[in-house]
Parts: sequence; structure tokens; C-alpha cells
Amino acid sequence: MYLYNLTLQKATGVVTAINGNFTGGKAQEIVVARGKILDLLRPDENGKLQVVLSTDVFGSIRSIASFRLVGSQKDYIVIGSDSGRIVILEYSKEKNVFNKIHQETFGKSGCRRIVPGQYVAVDPKGRAVLIGACEKQKLVYVLNRDAATRLTISSPLEAHKSHTICYSICGVDCGFDNPIFAAIELDYSEADQDSTGQAAAEAQKHLTFYELDLGLNHVSRKWSEQVDNGANMLVTVPGGGDGPSGVLVCAENFVIYKNQGHPDIRAVIPRRADLPAERGVLIVSAAMHKQKTLFFFLLQTEYGDIFKVTLEHNGVHVLELKIKYFDTIPVTASMCVMKSGLLFAASEFGNHALYQFTSIGEDPDVESTSANLMETEEGFQPVFFQPRGLKNLRNIDHVDSLMPIMDMKVANLFDEETPQIFTLCGRGPRSSLRILRTGLAVSEMAVSQLPDVPEAVWTVKRNVTDEFDAYIVVSFKMATLVLSIGDTVEEVSDSGFLDTTKSLAVSLIGDDSLMQVHPSGIRHIREDRRINEWRTPGKSEIVKVGSNRLQVVIALSQGELIYFEVDMTGQLMEVEKHEMSGDVACLDIAPVPEGRQRSRFLAVGSYDNTIRILSLDPDDCMQILSVQSVSSAPESLLFLEVHASVGGEDGADHPASLFLNAGLQTGVLFRTVVDMVTGQLSDSRSRFLGLKAPKLFSVKVGGRRAMICLSSRPWLGYIFQGHFLLTPLSYDYLEFSASFSSDQCAEGVVSVAGNALRIFTIERLGETFNQAVIPLRYTPRKFVIQPKKKLMVIIESDQGAFNAEDREAAKKECFEAAGMGENGNADLENGDDEEKDNSHNDEQYGYPKAESEKWVSCIRVLDMRPQDPRTHEPRTQTPTTTCLLELQDNEAAFSICTVNFHDKEHGTLLAVGTAKGLQFWPRKTLTAAYIHIYRFLDDGKSLELLHKTQVEDVPLALCQYQGRLLAGIGSVLRLYDLGKRRLLRKCENKLFPNSIVSINTYRDRIYVGDIQESFHFCKYRRDENQLYIFADDTVPRWLTAAYHVDFDTMAGSDKFGNIYFVRLPQDVSDEIEEDPTGGKIKWEQGKLNGAPNKVEEIVQFHVGDVVTCLQKASLIPGGGECIMYGTVMGSLGALHAFTSRDDVDFFSHLEMHLRQEHPPLCGRDHMAYRSAYFPVKDVIDGDLCEQYPSLPLDLQRKIADELDRTPAEIMKKLEEVRNKII
Repeated sequence: MYLYNLTLQKATGVVTAINGNFTGGKAQEIVVARGKILDLLRPDENGKLQVVLSTDVFGSIRSIASFRLVGSQKDYIVIGSDSGRIVILEYSKEKNVFNKIHQETFGKSGCRRIVPGQYVAVDPKGRAVLIGACEKQKLVYVLNRDAATRLTISSPLEAHKSHTICYSICGVDCGFDNPIFAAIELDYSEADQDSTGQAAAEAQKHLTFYELDLGLNHVSRKWSEQVDNGANMLVTVPGGGDGPSGVLVCAENFVIYKNQGHPDIRAVIPRRADLPAERGVLIVSAAMHKQKTLFFFLLQTEYGDIFKVTLEHNGVHVLELKIKYFDTIPVTASMCVMKSGLLFAASEFGNHALYQFTSIGEDPDVESTSANLMETEEGFQPVFFQPRGLKNLRNIDHVDSLMPIMDMKVANLFDEETPQIFTLCGRGPRSSLRILRTGLAVSEMAVSQLPDVPEAVWTVKRNVTDEFDAYIVVSFKMATLVLSIGDTVEEVSDSGFLDTTKSLAVSLIGDDSLMQVHPSGIRHIREDRRINEWRTPGKSEIVKVGSNRLQVVIALSQGELIYFEVDMTGQLMEVEKHEMSGDVACLDIAPVPEGRQRSRFLAVGSYDNTIRILSLDPDDCMQILSVQSVSSAPESLLFLEVHASVGGEDGADHPASLFLNAGLQTGVLFRTVVDMVTGQLSDSRSRFLGLKAPKLFSVKVGGRRAMICLSSRPWLGYIFQGHFLLTPLSYDYLEFSASFSSDQCAEGVVSVAGNALRIFTIERLGETFNQAVIPLRYTPRKFVIQPKKKLMVIIESDQGAFNAEDREAAKKECFEAAGMGENGNADLENGDDEEKDNSHNDEQYGYPKAESEKWVSCIRVLDMRPQDPRTHEPRTQTPTTTCLLELQDNEAAFSICTVNFHDKEHGTLLAVGTAKGLQFWPRKTLTAAYIHIYRFLDDGKSLELLHKTQVEDVPLALCQYQGRLLAGIGSVLRLYDLGKRRLLRKCENKLFPNSIVSINTYRDRIYVGDIQESFHFCKYRRDENQLYIFADDTVPRWLTAAYHVDFDTMAGSDKFGNIYFVRLPQDVSDEIEEDPTGGKIKWEQGKLNGAPNKVEEIVQFHVGDVVTCLQKASLIPGGGECIMYGTVMGSLGALHAFTSRDDVDFFSHLEMHLRQEHPPLCGRDHMAYRSAYFPVKDVIDGDLCEQYPSLPLDLQRKIADELDRTPAEIMKKLEEVRNKII
């Protein structure tokens, strides 16, 4: 079995983010690292974040920093990764790629304790960079420029110190003196020697300054001083004339200013009033904003509160450190303050956000300063505050993030053409169920009803130089309606159009005239309102028309073509007639090329299943240049011109080309390249779009020409970062479309469907999925779907939080306490306001924290298609919660399944495995564990508890098996039947090594996943009432997800980011099925301390991200199934099985050449990365193959020559395999 791995949705979580001028212009950009993806984002003029470039580095990015050489206008990016190399990248604006400028090897690959890469710090003046490991090693590289102003890098200078753990590193701003780097370090050499643990308890963190002597080219430890043991982060303070230099040390509950030869300036971090006293406050992310005259820091705590920190200083002496409450936003992994007054918050979990500063926190607010630091017997006196709504920030945009995907299922609950992907995402109050649909999101601008059912719609400008459209023309069966576009859209009758007949085409002709083609003639409306009319000869009618700005071709009912051109005076002149052999099915003329008077090509589709290209040149007018036969009659034709591009925003080099697209009556879109000189057709591709023949229309999207195809659902064909993408739109069925442009909506589409006129815009190009979000209460754990009833049951649980009643009570208490204050009234008013947007509060502030042994949990039933009780028709598309059960006294749900027991008395029941008072630290303990059995009431919309059965350990896996319930309780596999008051034990097996985390069943086989020992294949013998293991895996695996593929095969993933398939050898499988004892005799003998048979690993692949769920699904109508996976970083991928040996050979050779010719950006070897833990086996990396179109042209040709193909053939293969998956 050979598989093709393709990422469908790139990782959406962010590990770390930096900002700077990477293009070298005035605009500031953001570079975000999402595990193995490096993205460049830029806010556009509307404040929306646009992805400029996204590239897969095939390595794990651990840290990034930006630096700028003195006097230069551009920032470079330095990356610390798992490659054992330091890499410096530069963004090339011309080619829209990251260029690798330097790559220096210093150690082994992989994320290791003592190999640098975990921390990167740069000298604020860009003269040196330090790359550090978690322990022992630190290397300093000196940066400079040569005579040709190219960046140079020195050999590394060591700043190692053994037996030292490093917590944070930053550069110290000391102007143009020798560069200094600061680090928080802990020496554990004594703790290692001391077996009593005394030295470990007394170990002390130090703040150490390392100085790089540029003269001697040597790094030395300059200064070291004790610092709080809670210190976790360093922030650079501006120096060298801009400020006092030194660092801010962020520690538990304190921020301390430290510098060599300067007394400590300490201030306490304000804490929330409702925080338990034993919980400290840590800073998790920081950002600095510096202008010519002032600078301030924004520090965010682990609860999401942002504080503004300012230093009062005279020269190099700091007088006071002030910490003022600024605002509260969800907890971030990184914050970036941009010079344009924007704050990018890369959230730890959930959607990322872009905020605008409305003020910089000058108003009075809760403030803690070093001057009013009070020391009492218990320690320093805390300062309290109450979180409030946003005051200094305003949310202007968000970037969807699925991180982390906790569980995923694929099902078609909405009866659409393609199934939906349901994912459980997020953590705590920011949790959600997201319904992903393949396709681009569409935002509807207007819908208006029309008097009758329209047949077609067009938009026209008055003049070729106009920016916006002037009219929308709608054609009905017997009439034409003209609407003028202004502040409102209203009907006009003096436009010159003939409104008593239907229209076949309406367009701008020449520079300033309008043309209306109707069945009996052509109406030419000049700018001065003069009207010229051309009538059809005799009784014949016009049936089809094709036109561009200077040429018109009409087809009459007998198959006669008449060709018109616009002459110098703007008149429409008849040029040529041509008889076709049969009726004409469709026509289109290619757009007029730049600087030409006419286009050369006319495409004519006939009912004899052919498309002919005819010449419109005066020399050989109406001569057939080429003929293409297609599988069925063409319904619609469209020429799409792709302008030449050399990199740039388009992301790839490609010459100018002309595509001819044809919508065939079988629902297939046929696409072929037209030679711009000879008119010959080549490189044809086809794709099934839907059950209706696609109608093709040209629209403008993202500043370029694109194509809308209307089949049983609408599709958009457009070029994005060098790839031609054909993606469905998540919108209703449409009949006819045209591009639309007005001052309110620059790039829209106007369409007709039914008797409505719809105007919409297409959002966020390049995305594979769009999502509907349903908020949840706690962190979702697992869910089950009941497809027949369109219901979903979700279990949610959180540790260290209060349940809903306690939260409400605490909130009330807080508001009452606030009301008692001196300015009670004002506070109470404020309180009322906050109550109004209560739902946003928890999402913004997080839940109040409780002790870690407290758990909250709930079981939620979602009705995916709520019905109207009167009509029984689905009422809305938004799922509603029909039942929400909160579990009481510290119980939390961990597993769920639906089960049908033998006695059909109750029908389908719901089994939920719970634990009470679960603690993981210092070791795992629990007070009790249960399996609850619920009955569905009210047609499945609510739950009633039948009974609960106490068990001895947490039931982490439940599954139905032959009318009974299988439960994995700790290391015991147990079979239960239903009793009146509790579950009845029938049979058990205690021979599993650690803890059972997954159970799958098929026929009489049971596939059990152990938390750390991979899969065990089991059988249950009913006559002997015995469960026994007949096969297991030889490789230890920390299972995170499992899926049953076929009778002998299981797919699994482990916590190190690998996906693997195991299969029972065919002969062993047959032997067990034929053996009357079912392999029981052998089982009693065992082998290698385990089962008598061993499974083989048939597939092995390192994804590079922890896979949390696996699911078999087909995402396209009539397509083959593939294995889908979701990861912690919020990415979705698919493994597609090849069906032919030729494809395997082709893609494995393409992958091999790309590995050699196009090594990954961060210096990791691609083969080594995909084989990080086990050698990659029988999986071809589609993500690497898909980088082929973005290579330079000469490299594309070189690889194509070695494969004996053309670049176009390789692109076609890539497109085909992608279309089989999605």
C-alpha cells in the first residue's frame, strides 16, 4: 500500500510571531511560525490581515527573531529550529519567496537538550546573534556586511556553561558598545551530586550578562546576580541614548528592572480580585513599543490581562517602574506592536486577533509602582484589580484558528453534495465545534426579489475608463430590466436598451458605446444616445453570441456565423459570414491582447461534441485553426487569459498563456491551453463539477481575472500564489453571474437564482475550507454522531475551574463588592453593561481559576437540523443545543459511545465514562470512576440517566460489541451487559500493559490501543466466555489516535507526530480464522512476553505535529476514500492510497528530485525529517511535490527533463491527484 500525504488545511496555531520591515518598504509585516510553516502576513488598508507568503520548511521552528544591520532599510529573519543549523532568511519582494542567505551547522538535528535552537536573541543594533539550547550550549555569531553590502556571518563563538539550565535569553541594548546578551540561568551541578535533595531545594536562578568583545572576538561572562526563583522571561529595555538600557525580569508576581551596577527596581504585578491566594501571576508574552521620545512595554499574564509598564528615568538611572492595567484579551503565545498603531495577538488557543490602539493607556487605572511597594510579614502587599471590557484596544480583524483539534468526524448531516468535517477545537471558554465545508466563504451584500424569474444578468460601464459599473441589466423570458447603480440600485427607462424583448448579451463596445444583442438583432447605443440597429436577415433569429470590447460574433438559428468589428469611428461593421455544418451550441471570443486591435481566436462549440478554434485575422478570417473533440456537447465556453508573471505577488514564474474552458453537458469542466501564435490546443484537463452542465463567466477577484462556473453548486477558478485553484463557493445554487463593481463593493459578483438578484463578495482566497462556529462551554474531549437523527453528543470537561452556578455566584459577589466602593454608582452602572455582553466576557477574560483538583464537565446534545414543530421542515442551518447536563461534584467525562444492548427495551443508549477528583500530580489519583448509561428522550433531543456503575479506574475507551459494552478501564478490558440498576460484568482480560485508550471492533475482532504499547488484536469466544489477545505490535507507541481500516489493518498515531499503519500478515490472519480454537492454544504459549503473533508495520510517516484524530472519508462526490487526520496545531491532512504503480513511480521520482534540487528552508534534510523517529515507509510527501509549481522555471524544466516529462504534464499530475482528494 502506497499513500500520498497532502495537507488540506495548513497549521493554524502560532508558536511565535515577530514584526518588522521584511519587504524593505514603509509597511510593517508580521512573520509567524506555525510549527513547520513559516508565514508572512500583512495588514491591508482596511485592517484585514492578508497572507502574503506561506511556506513549509519541513522542520520544527522553535524560535525566530528579526534584526537589521545599521543603516539598512530591511529586516532579516533568523531561525532556530531542530536542524542543528542557524539559518538567516531574507524576503524577496520580486519573487515572493524567502531566500536563504546563510546556513551554518553547529550540532546534531532533532530537538535536543544541549543542541542550540530553543532560544534566539539578537543585539538590538544587529551586530550579533546568540542561539542557545535549553542547557549548557550558547553560540554567538557576529554579523557584518562585505564590500558589496551583502550580509556576512562569522564562525561561532562559544559561551557554554555546563550543568546550567537556561530559561530565557535576550539582547541588551547598550548602543554601540560591545554587544551584551542577558540570560536567566540555573546551575544544577550541586543538585546533581546531592542525593538528599537539599541542594536542589536551595538551587538559585541567576541573571547573567555575556559580553561579546568585538576587538578580541571573544565572549565572556561579564556579570551575574541572583534573581527570584520565579523568574521566567527577559525583556530588553532601550538604551544607547533612547533609554536606561538593562533588562526587565518578569518573575512570579513581580517585574524587576535590573542592570549592571544599578539597584533593583521592583514592582508587584496587579492580580485579579477573584484569584486564589496560592496562585501566582506569571508573564507569558511581551511586546515593546518605541518612538523617538517615549517607550513602553505591554506584558501579558497567564490569565490574559495586559499591563502597560513604563520606566521613569533620567539618563541611565531608573527612578521608578510603573505597572498599569491596560486591557484583557485571550492569552497569547506572542504579541506584536506595529508602528501603524496595530497590535497582533497570536493566541495560544482559538482565533488570533488584530487590534487597533484607541489610546495608549494614559487614563488613570489600577496601577502598581516600585515607589508604593509595601512589604508585610507575609511578603509584599498585592495590588488588586477587576478585569473590564476593552478600553484601549479595539478588535478589527481575526484569523481563524482550529488549534487544538481535539476530535474530528466527517459526515453529511446537512444533505449537501459533499460531507462536512466536524471538529472540536479550542480550550476552556474559547472552545467551539467548527463545521468545515470545502470551499471559499462568501459574504452576501444584498438580495432583492425580482418581478419574475430572470434568465440572465450583466453589468456594464458607461466608458472604458470608468472604475465602477453603471448598469445592471436583467433579462427575463419576454423583457429586459435595466437597473442603474448609484447609492441605491433603481430601475431606469431612458438607458436606450430595448426592454420589450429578452436579451442575449449586453456589454460595453468600443470605448464608450453600449451593445444589446436580442433574438432579432443588435442594438448599438452610442454615447450621445444615438441608436443603430442591425436586423437579422429574413426570419432567422440570433441564438448565441460571443463578444469582447472590439469584436462581436453572432450565431443564427441555421448555424450561420456573422462577424462584426468596431471600426475607427466606433461603428459596428459586418466583416465576414461563415456557414457551420450544424447548430452552434456556444461561442466565445478571446480578450483583445494589449496594444492590439483585435483578438485572433474565436471558439465555437457544436452539438457534434467538438470545439473548433476559428481565426478572426483579416488574412484567414473564419478559417479553422484547430479542432478538439470532447466527451459530450459543450454548453458554455470561456477564454481566460493569464498574464505573464515573474514571481512577485503571484508567487511563481509563468509565461503569459491563454486557457480555453468549456462546460460540458455531463457536468464536466474541460480546460485546455491555446497556443497564442498558432491557435493549437494542448495540455487538456477535465474535472467533474456537478450534475448540471457548468456555465462559465468571467469575474474579477483579487485584482485578476477569474472564472465562475455554475453547476449544481458554484465554483471559482483563480490563480493563487502560482497555483491554478478550482474551489467550490459555499453558496446556494446560481443560474447566471457577472462581475460587479461599485463604490461600496469594489470586487463583487452579481447573480440570479430563482426570482432573486444576489450581490456577494468572495472572501479570503486560497483557503480550502470555510467554517461555521458553535461556541462550547468547556474544553471538548470527544463526540459521537447519530446520523439518522442528525444529532451530536459532545462531552466537555475542564480542570481547575468553577461550574456555572459557582461562577455566577462569584460574579455577583464581585459586583456587590465593587458596588460597596466609594464610587459605588459608577461601578454598578459599569457592572450592568458588563452583564449585557456576558457571553463575550468569559471568552475574553477566561474562567475564574479554582484549585487544580476541581473539575467541571458537561454533556451536550446538539440538534444539527432543528425542525419547525408545525411544518417539520428544517428551520435553520444553525445547530441548537437541546440538552446540557452539568456533571456534579467534581466529576469529569472522558469517554463516550452509543450502544444498542441485546434487549431492545430502551433502543440506543449513551455510555459515558467519568472520573471523580482526578489528579495527575505528583501522581495519578482519583476518588472514584463511573460508567453512566443515559437514555435518549424526546426523539433523542434530551437525556435521562438510567444508572451509573462504579469502576476502579478511569474508563478512557468505550465501544459497542455484539450487543454489549466493551470498556477499557485502566489496563483492564471488560465486557458489560445491561442490568436494571447497574452494568453487569460478563468477562475481562487484565493482560494489557498500561492503560487502554482506544477500542475498535469489526465482526468478532477487537482492536485495543494501549497508551504506550500500540495495538493489541483480540478475540472473544462466546462459548468459553473468554477474551484473549492473539496478536500485538513489537514497537512501543504512545498512542494518540486510532482508526480501523480493514479486517487486518489499523491506523494509529503517536505523541511524537508519527502516523503508522499495522497489518496482520495474511497467512496468520487466515490461520486464526480457520483454527477452531481461534488461536487460543497458541495464545497460551505467547512470544516475546506478549501475544503469539506480531503485526507488521506497513506504513510509516512523520507528520511533524501531534495527530489527535483519524477518520476515513471521501470529500468529493463519487471520489475514493482517504484517511483524514487532525492535529494539535490545527491542521487537517489526508492520506490517499495510490491505485496504479505508474503513479507511485512518478511521484517517488518527483519527490526524490525535489529533495535534491530544492532542500527545505530551515536546513533540515527532508528525508531525515519525515523519518524523524522511524524510517519513512511507502508514503510520498505531497506537500513537497506541491512546491514544484513555485520553483524557478529553469529548475522546473531541469526536473521535468530528468523525469522525461514537460512541466505542464507534472502540474497536471499534481492537479489530478489533488482533485482525487478534495
